[in-house]
Amino acid sequence: MTTTTPSRGRRRAPSRIERAAGRAAALQKPRVVLALLLLLGLTSVMLLDGYLRAEVGGDQRVRDGASSSKVPDEIINGGPIISFRGGQATTTSVPDKTIALTFDDGPNPTYTPQVLEILEKYDVPATFFVVGSMVSRYPGIVKDMVDQGNEVGIHTFTHVDLSYQSDARIRREMTQTQLALAGAAGITTTLFRAPYSSETDAIDNYSWPVYKKLGEEGYTSVFVDTDSDDWKKPGVSKIVKWATPSGTSGASVLMHDAGGDREQTIAALPKYIEKMRAKGYTFTTVSGVVEAQNTGAQFPVGNRNGTDRLQAAHREATGATLYEGKALVVAVAVAEYTVPALSAGLVVVGVAVMGRFGMMLILARRHYRQRNRRRFSWGPAVTRPVTVIVPAYNEKECIANTLESLARSTHPIEIIVVDDGSSDGTSEISREAARALGMTNVRVIRQENAGKPAALNNGVRHASHDIVVMMDGDTVFEPDTVRQLVQPFADPEVGAVAGNAKVGNRNTVIGAWQHIEYVMGFNLDRRMYDLLRCMPTIPGAIGAFRREAVLQVGGMSEDTLAEDTDITIAMHRAGRRVVYQEHARAWTEAPGSLKQLWSQRYRWSYGTMQALWKHRKSLTDRGPSGRFGRVGMPLVVIFQIVTPVFAPLIDVFTAYSMIFVDFRAALYAWLAVLGVQLVCAAYAFRLDKERYRYLLMMPLQQLAYRQMMYLVLIHSCITALTGGRLRWQKLKRTGEVGTPAGVGR
Repeated sequence: MTTTTPSRGRRRAPSRIERAAGRAAALQKPRVVLALLLLLGLTSVMLLDGYLRAEVGGDQRVRDGASSSKVPDEIINGGPIISFRGGQATTTSVPDKTIALTFDDGPNPTYTPQVLEILEKYDVPATFFVVGSMVSRYPGIVKDMVDQGNEVGIHTFTHVDLSYQSDARIRREMTQTQLALAGAAGITTTLFRAPYSSETDAIDNYSWPVYKKLGEEGYTSVFVDTDSDDWKKPGVSKIVKWATPSGTSGASVLMHDAGGDREQTIAALPKYIEKMRAKGYTFTTVSGVVEAQNTGAQFPVGNRNGTDRLQAAHREATGATLYEGKALVVAVAVAEYTVPALSAGLVVVGVAVMGRFGMMLILARRHYRQRNRRRFSWGPAVTRPVTVIVPAYNEKECIANTLESLARSTHPIEIIVVDDGSSDGTSEISREAARALGMTNVRVIRQENAGKPAALNNGVRHASHDIVVMMDGDTVFEPDTVRQLVQPFADPEVGAVAGNAKVGNRNTVIGAWQHIEYVMGFNLDRRMYDLLRCMPTIPGAIGAFRREAVLQVGGMSEDTLAEDTDITIAMHRAGRRVVYQEHARAWTEAPGSLKQLWSQRYRWSYGTMQALWKHRKSLTDRGPSGRFGRVGMPLVVIFQIVTPVFAPLIDVFTAYSMIFVDFRAALYAWLAVLGVQLVCAAYAFRLDKERYRYLLMMPLQQLAYRQMMYLVLIHSCITALTGGRLRWQKLKRTGEVGTPAGVGR
């Protein structure tokens, strides 16, 4: 056993990595906040869309047969227009031979423009009681409505029965609709019609307090005298008949321009106008009726010359109301375009995810059958000694276990422990452990802190053999691991071998989640990539290389934070074959806290992006390099970056559907996807001969762990897009992963 140490007696200057650490740490918090803001923005858009479609909060309970004992008789028996002056309610009736034509539930992009076209053709004004959510979605129609000389009133924001709502909900429904009108047409209104209302004799003890409260705030509540019942779709003739008042009586007439199929209404409207005009009737708005009663003025017959009087309920929106209204309309427009785009993205992501599962199952099965044939062989057995390089930085908890596992190796090895400037006595512990184990094949090399790539390169330079095995200082090997790992080198085309990394500390919730991920997400993937001859990563915990191949590509690069992915791609580009040896198992200590897990996966994700960008020219290369660029790189980008980045759409839409649409259907869909994942995971566990009991943690993993991984990847993407640089994060280890003999599966 030999030791190399640096010079002593002077204070070490901070390394390049350490100098960058402070700068990187200052930049990460804003990027985390930005990632969370993106997620919050997406959630807000979905919630806004659901609210606009009345799929949330739309409590549509309608009373039936309630008492009206608290409603004044003059209101029940009065006219259809109720106003409050000085705290007293007064009613207004529509004069004889006068029609106040009203439409509810709009605007609708299909039917409302047709209604407006008919009204303009016949020079007839009308009053539209609009739903605020629809106004915010179709502001242009409302502006045309007002510009044409029609009047608008509020029909709540989500078409909810206000009789059962709190004061805060009532205020919100009215205020939001006013804002929508301000943003769409630059006005507010004093007219109101409650959803599910009809004639005044239907006012009861539940609804009367609502009308009183709104009346005291300046609203005029509008009811009907004659209901066309067009929503029943009884036929054109019946709609015309039912909308016609008896004799020469005036009436507030109800029709609908939205809320369902209104083709019959569109067909009936011109016939109705012609019929009523033939009977000598005049059409006006609700404000026109009120003004006529108050002033005795005559209605403008068949023209729009009295537009100002006909729109007397309108108020010009100014100040904060106007700007808030415009902001609402813009936000809704964003939601209207975003949600369909997200829906299309969901389809793409869903197809990609399902395609990946199918590809993994098919190719993993084929890989397993190929490698387990009786006649399969890499070639003559590899029995010559190899060098095992163990980079170590403050690994006092783990290094002794690592060396103890190597002492049991069934393959001849030399061990080089490269202490990368540890301050916890890692070198001394390594030497003591080697002496205690009687190991004479261990060399401990100390260097100033320069990072893991530099430590590995130092080990490669000092290696005595042509095959080097690289492992982490917190990892333990099984006795047969090295022998299994180096057998593929019997094939002269093989330049590197990826081993099978296992989670040793799997008896915690976080450990079990990572165990599932390692078996399914990593090793099942590697079988697929191996068969396609485009392995993207040799895990840092267990990998083997031809020494000459490592030197040929310039060693382990410090250009990225994923030196394992970087050198793997470099091997492909150099024409070396990279394979997966599932029988070579290593047990590693996975992060034991969410904070450490975030740090590790953040570095992995960001480093992978760096490596892919660094080797982007492989897309246009010829030969083996081009093969990886045109097969491996697209698969990595699609499966490890693009799909995971957009995979939250599945969860967002699932939650959206559960809350706003159909809880049962959404739940069944989620369970179906979970079932597919369980099948894939169970097959991966079978191939790796793992116990199935850990799969009981998979539903919880999908609800919590997977979402965290999405955020990590989004965070990494933001860092990459903003040109950030990360430092190497040292994880805190406990040394709880002992030698393989003590690790239970």
